[in-house]
Amino acid sequence: MEEKQVILFVRGEQSFDGMTPDATELMTEGVMALEGDEITLTYQETELTGMAGTTTCFIVRGDRVELRRTGGINSQIIFQLGKRHSSLYETPWGTIQVDVATTALSHRLTSRGGVMDIRFSIAVDHQVTGENHFKVRVRESGR
Repeated sequence: MEEKQVILFVRGEQSFDGMTPDATELMTEGVMALEGDEITLTYQETELTGMAGTTTCFIVRGDRVELRRTGGINSQIIFQLGKRHSSLYETPWGTIQVDVATTALSHRLTSRGGVMDIRFSIAVDHQVTGENHFKVRVRESGR
């Protein structure tokens, strides 16, 4: 497995019917690991995202991206275009089941970095709670 230090630019955006989108942007150091056709991006969340003490990991395999969070918040969400996946989302305040429907998924990631873009909706108790968008840009540290 090849690992390298990277700089990650993560933008998360949530929008609800009729409301201005709520966006969070984070620039942080992380690790990119490459093994076969799998790319893993790992970084530590901060107070800015409201998830301090949580490690976030994006695992990219072909047409599927898995988002794992461990620590203060524990979750495993699978993004796959045209498919709906259910998962548990554990927070300090309790656990909820969420259904995730991916509406757009693309990535151009190589050993030198790149971009990943994911759009999805989340439903809690079968009620859609909003539209979401992750955009992650990756570049090697020191470049």
